[in-house]
Amino acid sequence: MVTGGNLLNCLYPIDGKNSPVAFELITKPIRFCDLKTRREKRKSEVTQNELARQMLQVCTWNQLSFRVVLMDSWFASKDNMTVIRLTLNKAFVRAIQGNRTVALSALDNMNRRFVQIETRDLQPNVTQHVFLKGVSFPVAVCKHVLRNQDGSEGVLSVVTSETSLTYDQITTLYQARWNVEVFHTSLKSHTALTHSPTQTKATQSTHVFAAIYAVFKREQLKLKHHMNHFALRSKIYLTALKASFQKLQTLYA
Repeated sequence: MVTGGNLLNCLYPIDGKNSPVAFELITKPIRFCDLKTRREKRKSEVTQNELARQMLQVCTWNQLSFRVVLMDSWFASKDNMTVIRLTLNKAFVRAIQGNRTVALSALDNMNRRFVQIETRDLQPNVTQHVFLKGVSFPVAVCKHVLRNQDGSEGVLSVVTSETSLTYDQITTLYQARWNVEVFHTSLKSHTALTHSPTQTKATQSTHVFAAIYAVFKREQLKLKHHMNHFALRSKIYLTALKASFQKLQTLYA
């Protein structure tokens, strides 16, 4: 039985449609005891960052046309950045944690003089070129202010390897990453992704693939009928109810 699984996927947005191009079902077969809590825990044989790099390499081998990789701070490791920039020859745009350390110049990087990014008083609409610790090439960093509907604000530090990008270009690209959250919401709400009765890795992978494919088909219908996924579900459900009622009336007759 496979338990403790997580889903990792790559999404390719084009012409208003979000197309899934790769996914991995992360299993955690290794059991161990946490010495502090004295409880059993599970872990995967490979890390999520390793799987993410493998999926990006597969997308490149499959000749998928893309220039920029968008990821959140969970995947902002130095190994991911190095592989994307130097091995795959692509650019990246991603958020980083405020405790990440940077060098403010090439000389500071050589002399290993680093400061935490949160100590830098970055101004909105301004980018700064820095060197992340452990990364050999310079990156551009900016402060992205997010305003919520309740009036509160959130602040993200966003970095990119494409140092020629302006503040507006960087933040516009990063906002496109929200498509992943919308995609996952549709997976959970419309395809019964988390209600699979399957018990093995093979059958669970098949169920996940079918769910992802169903959301992809909904994306096609969304563009054709100009309706979001929730409206499409309501329309399909209503049509099914009408057909069932008509069939019931025919049986009564």
